[in-house]
Amino acid sequence: MARTPSNMVSLGTKAPDFSLFDVVSEESKNLNDLKGKNGSVIMFICNHCPYVKHVNKTIVELANKFKDDKVNFIAISSNDVINYPEDSPELMKLNAKQNKFTFPYLYDESQEIAKKYDAACTPDFYLYDNELKLVYRGQLDDSRPGNGIECDGKDLSYAIKCLIKNIQNYNIQKPSIGCNIKWK
Repeated sequence: MARTPSNMVSLGTKAPDFSLFDVVSEESKNLNDLKGKNGSVIMFICNHCPYVKHVNKTIVELANKFKDDKVNFIAISSNDVINYPEDSPELMKLNAKQNKFTFPYLYDESQEIAKKYDAACTPDFYLYDNELKLVYRGQLDDSRPGNGIECDGKDLSYAIKCLIKNIQNYNIQKPSIGCNIKWK
C-alpha cells in the first residue's frame, strides 16, 4: 500500500472546468451543472484503493449532511483501467450503488482533469466556494486504514462549516495520504 501525499495547491486557485461521463446517470456532466450554490467538494477517488474504501461511508455521510447547505460533492476516478480493471466505469457504477453514493461519480478516462487539478492520490479532497475558488485542500481527517483513529471527516467538515458561515478557517490544512493515482 503506497503512501502518497496530496499536492497542496494554492488556496484561491480557480477550479478547472470539466465535462466527464457520470457512471451513475450514464450522462456527461460538467462542473457548472454540478457545482453547489454555496460550495463544491471535488474528490479524486477510485474503487480499489484501501484508503478510499476506508472513507467511503464518511464521505457519503458528509455529502448527505451538507446537501441542505447547498454544498455539492463530486467524485472523479482517473485511474488507468487497463492496468487496474477494478476501476472500470462498469465497476465504478457498481461501487457507487454498493456504497450508496448520493453524488455523481465521474470517469476521467484521459486523466486530463486529474492533471489539471494536480491530484496525486486517492482520496484527494478539494473544497471550492460559490465562485469555484479553492478554500480547502487535503485530508478528510487523521484516520488511515489500521491506525485506530475513527474516520469522522472532521477536517473537511470543519472547512465546509467555515465556508457556510463565511468565517476564516485557521486550522492547519494537512495533505491527504493515499494510493497514488494510477497514471497511464
